[in-house]
Amino acid sequence: MRAELERRGLSRTIFFYVVREALFAFLVTFIFFFSIFFINQILFHAQQLLSKRAPFLEVVQLLFFSLPMVIALAAPFAALTGVLMTVGRLSSDNEILVMLSSGFSYRMVFLPSLLVGIAISLLSFFANDVLLPAGMVQYYQIYRRIVLSTPELELESNSVKRFKNTVLITGQVSGRLINDIVILDHTSDGERRLIMARNAELKDGGRQGLSLDLNQAFIQSSKEIARQDYDYASAGFLRYWVPQEEIMQSISSTSASEMSSVDVLREIRAQEARLQDRLDSHYARTLAGALSLESALREGPGQEGWNRRGNLSAVLDADRQSAEEITRDRSLLIWRTEFYKKFAIPFAALFFIFLAVPLGLLSKKSGQALGFFIGVLIAALYYFLLMGGQTLVQRLGYSPFWGIWFANALIFSLGLTLSIFRFRR
Repeated sequence: MRAELERRGLSRTIFFYVVREALFAFLVTFIFFFSIFFINQILFHAQQLLSKRAPFLEVVQLLFFSLPMVIALAAPFAALTGVLMTVGRLSSDNEILVMLSSGFSYRMVFLPSLLVGIAISLLSFFANDVLLPAGMVQYYQIYRRIVLSTPELELESNSVKRFKNTVLITGQVSGRLINDIVILDHTSDGERRLIMARNAELKDGGRQGLSLDLNQAFIQSSKEIARQDYDYASAGFLRYWVPQEEIMQSISSTSASEMSSVDVLREIRAQEARLQDRLDSHYARTLAGALSLESALREGPGQEGWNRRGNLSAVLDADRQSAEEITRDRSLLIWRTEFYKKFAIPFAALFFIFLAVPLGLLSKKSGQALGFFIGVLIAALYYFLLMGGQTLVQRLGYSPFWGIWFANALIFSLGLTLSIFRFRR
């Protein structure tokens, strides 16, 4: 190792000195960003749980299994700020000037920083792709236990809660008491029901699920195949059950951001296959309509098909618009967006190095303080660009790849330009 470094005009002592300084600054800034994300995203939810008398120890366990998400977000920003502070301090203390005077080049600073960026990127990716999915499995198991022991967690004031076959629309909720509740559900024998009540009390039904004791209830039911035929009734008291399996399903659905990249890619492939089947079926139907229109036009005026040409043309236009809607599958866009985020956010630490080193070299005074300030500013800008790109993808149908990777590409381009300009001097 030492011989290889010396052959390349590098010093082993200086190399590991820069690595050590960068890692120390990374740990300091990591604590800063970790605290921000932890307090804003995690403790806020913990406060909600504790305010509804959820068991304290189980809430602490929830926080523990949520840590991989915070680590994955904080690490890249800490890498950026840590390297900026390190290079800024070396520059302001004239240590880099001494290195250059001793015959070393800027590689003596860039290569150790790059090594730190690679290590942090791999750490962030591991936390996001391995630890996070594993932690979410334990998270939902604990949350299920909390919900069953504290059922009021599932309902909030003026909200809509969806279960498998049931929708609960609530007014003001105070503890286990609910005012102005509306229930929409499907029964096992194919009936749609609408249930309204002045107020209700939420109770834990054990293995049966949640029970709602409704006061002054009104019920309307109708068959799925004959909605104009309905029955209605009123009751001073009615007990309504939400089965436990529906509760479990509603709180166990893992989102794409909580899955590994392999699982997300597998789901994308499955959705693409289903989308292609829909497009093939739609194409066959459109082709049949086009052939019918062609046949009608060939028959000419006075024939039966000629009189239907307007309707056939309108159907083709509708099919074309329908095909465009199928192609712009919003669900598939969301899954693709999350897949690219699995790589873009962790490996942003690597791209940040190309920008942090040349910016840090510009520091002449107060290198650490200035590096910290610039790092926080760039981190905020990066997060804004990332969220903006995600919004453009989901709302306007932009390319998921460029929507997510644009921020990384911009950071890398600016950093590479500054690096070339600085290192050639």
